[in-house]
Amino acid sequence: MNQTLLIIDAQQELMDGNQEESAVFNKEQLIRNINLVIEKARERNVLIICIRDLDVAGGQGEGFQVHNEINVPTEAVIFDKAATNSFHGTELLNHLQSQEIEHIVVMGCATQHCIDSAVRTATISGFDVTLVGDGHSTTDNDVLSAEQIIKHHNKTLHGHYNVEHFSVVRNAEEDLFNPTHDSYR
Repeated sequence: MNQTLLIIDAQQELMDGNQEESAVFNKEQLIRNINLVIEKARERNVLIICIRDLDVAGGQGEGFQVHNEINVPTEAVIFDKAATNSFHGTELLNHLQSQEIEHIVVMGCATQHCIDSAVRTATISGFDVTLVGDGHSTTDNDVLSAEQIIKHHNKTLHGHYNVEHFSVVRNAEEDLFNPTHDSYR
């Protein structure tokens, strides 16, 4: 089965924060978990894709880059996006289809925006998705804490389906590249 690790918006300024925004919730654990899953992906020769949001740090400089504590391999594919949805206006879908990807493992930021839209779009685009439950984060908003947003999305997206394809939520220490979707079908 062809698989990919999709790391979304794990960018320096978005994760560390700036004058207007605070750092994402549990940043250090998020970085550790992303690096753990990158190692697992590399051990299994899984394609690694990073998505960068052009709105972060004005689309330039160190703040725009994937966080400097994340061990992005040189062979990783990088796509830049202008929208919340990683599939909109990018070559992501075409690239996944050309690689005959069937299963996507998703990590990154921000939970209620780019992570949510990527998981939902991937299922309707013909992929099974594993969302890493302890591998995505966000900041507090006026209604909910970051921790509540993450828990809500882990609960909501576990079992989210579009007939043939759906998402499950598993944690970073699990064997993420051994998908469990068939046991739910």
